[in-house]
Amino acid sequence: MNRTSQKTLFVSDLDGTLLRSDGTLSEHSRSSLAELVSAGVHFTVASARTWSEITPLLKGVPLRLPVIAVNGAFLTDFATGRPLRVNHLAADLAGTIYEEILEADLRPFICGFDGQSDKLYYRDLVNEEMRWFHGILMIHSRHRLCHANDLREILSQQVVSFAVMGPQEKIDRLAGRLAAEYPGRLENFHFQNPYTPGHWWLTIHDAAACKSKALRELADLYDFRMENIVVFGDQLNDLRMFRTAGRAVAVANAEPALKSHADEIIGPNEEDAVVNYIRSRTCQCR
Repeated sequence: MNRTSQKTLFVSDLDGTLLRSDGTLSEHSRSSLAELVSAGVHFTVASARTWSEITPLLKGVPLRLPVIAVNGAFLTDFATGRPLRVNHLAADLAGTIYEEILEADLRPFICGFDGQSDKLYYRDLVNEEMRWFHGILMIHSRHRLCHANDLREILSQQVVSFAVMGPQEKIDRLAGRLAAEYPGRLENFHFQNPYTPGHWWLTIHDAAACKSKALRELADLYDFRMENIVVFGDQLNDLRMFRTAGRAVAVANAEPALKSHADEIIGPNEEDAVVNYIRSRTCQCR
């Protein structure tokens, strides 16, 4: 048996789980993770964020394993940003979804992959929710952000996901329609932005773009056994990952529906609960 298959792999969600409520990694968690990983503990993250958003958050943590990004659409080498797997929407489906978004009187951000890197395209910032997101990206990920005069031209790339945001009623209606019209073809997440209460989002991916599937791909690539994988999360987009891994751990601030599927509930994200849990279950850095 390969040596890694006998060891535990820890995989954590970021927002609301490993990160504090302000979206940052505490210095305690950063230094502890750096120490743990340097000592040989197997750790990585699974996030709705892109690789370019993940890397600055984990600055100083010498991850050796790929990260699961954009809710499983990408499995990406942490050091270089090179995608090992890209799960994108079929071109015809992407075009249809785009028209559905316009029909719902909403406008998307489109995550596209041109074969080298992922970019986030937009045209019109039609509401407060989109303007907030655009402002955050201008501060933290300006290089990813691209204005396009015609988003239909972007559909010729590999479309990885759509991010749609706006009033709850419109987002609810679009989410319901997509679920009814395209069963089994999409992996969608419908939620209230934890950083801006009252802002509703819908992210739309191919059915293959799922944290649980990316977790299996990672396990296969590095010969980890699923029963030896411990995952951490707080939102329903972590649910399938909880069902797939050998042990599922929810933070105290997690959604109640996710907690009901957890094997264990630990402290809140504000108290470095994930890192403290990992440290308590490994001996390398004691």
